[in-house]
Amino acid sequence: MKVTLTNFDKAFENRIRLQIMSVLVANESYDFNSLKELLDVTDGNLASHLKALEKEEYITVNKSFLGRKPNTRYVASALGVQAFKKHLQELENLIRQQRG
Repeated sequence: MKVTLTNFDKAFENRIRLQIMSVLVANESYDFNSLKELLDVTDGNLASHLKALEKEEYITVNKSFLGRKPNTRYVASALGVQAFKKHLQELENLIRQQRG
């Protein structure tokens, strides 16, 4: 049986973006430093993946201050949650196909 990947979302092909979305779908929001620590990635690496997800409109960014310190929080958008769930469904379909 031939495997088709046409319904997979390219935005989630990278493991870090997949992890970011997993965290954001499971939580109401997450801040930059907590995501960085949880995923064990550098500032620049995390920032570039967050920017890619923001460009797809899969996440929203909320910037604020906690006292005098800037705080950036990320939230999965409705579009992002829908796209992520569709991607996961396609992964499950692929696994089922392979079990025959």
